[in-house]
Order: sequence, then structure tokens, then C-alpha cells
Amino acid sequence: MLKFVAFSDDYWPSTMHCPFCGKDDTKVIDSRLVAEGGQVRRRRECASCKERFTTYELAELLMPRVIKQDGTREPFDENKLRSGLHRALEKRPVSVEAVEASISQIKRLLQGTGEREIPSRVIGEQVMAQLRKLDEVAYVRFASVYRSFQDLNEFRAELDRLEKQGFPEDDR
Repeated sequence: MLKFVAFSDDYWPSTMHCPFCGKDDTKVIDSRLVAEGGQVRRRRECASCKERFTTYELAELLMPRVIKQDGTREPFDENKLRSGLHRALEKRPVSVEAVEASISQIKRLLQGTGEREIPSRVIGEQVMAQLRKLDEVAYVRFASVYRSFQDLNEFRAELDRLEKQGFPEDDR
């Protein structure tokens, strides 16, 4: 649902540069919440050339650093997360929107911990939980690598465990 928010001319500072003429005298005409409330879309008008343009504003939240298995620490890398999901979902019938929603969900969960550092295994478990909702085959692919199955028996044991628990059909 989009919600209209009106601003007076002097409420919002006009420091945004016009992409057409480069002047920094712009004003906000209206603002709307978009992306499920995660962003604010602002319509602006340049006082000099009268052109209108749209800007998007979102909160920049810090992601926790990742503590790797060997004890080293590195910044959270969304591209690594996306790459791992795409690798597991390769040639599977899952939409890009569903993958992006899963990435957003994982990031929200990590930010929600309030921790400055988080073990990589926590991220791996969140990825597995999201893949389990998205696609059975992708889940098993990821689990086989993540849990380092050594032989067919470990793989079979995981499949048996999943069969007993069942997949969350209603979340797909």
C-alpha cells in the first residue's frame, strides 16, 4: 500500500542536485513509501529548470561482520550470499523475485540480531532455511556442500530426515 506524505517547501532541505541542470535548488513535491515500506520515493522539482525527477531513499543499516570457520573476520558480502543461492538454484524453477526476497529476509534476520559479529554458520543455516522454503532440490544441493557430506550414506540420511519432516509446502 502506498501512503501519501505531504511536505511543505521548507520542511525538506533542498540539497539534491538536479540531474538536468546541476543546480542544487530542488524541492520535494511528494513522498510515498515503496518496497513494502523499506524505501521512500520522492518526486522532486528543480526550481531553476522546472524539470521533475524521482529519488529513492532507504535506511543504510550496518551488517554484522562474519566470523569464518577458521576464526578470521570479514565484512558481510551480499554478493557471496546471492552467488551461493544462485548456485544452489541453478536450473531450478524459482523466480528472481523469490531469491531477492530470501536475500532480504536473511539480511533482516542478521541485522535483527543486533550483533556486531556473527558466525558464518548462522548465515549458512539461514540460507538453508530459505532454500528449504524455495526448492527441495536446491536445499539438498546446498546442504550437501554446506554439511560436507562424505559419502552417499550421509546424503541418504539427510534425504530420509527431510522426508520425515516434510517440506513447508504452504510457504512456497
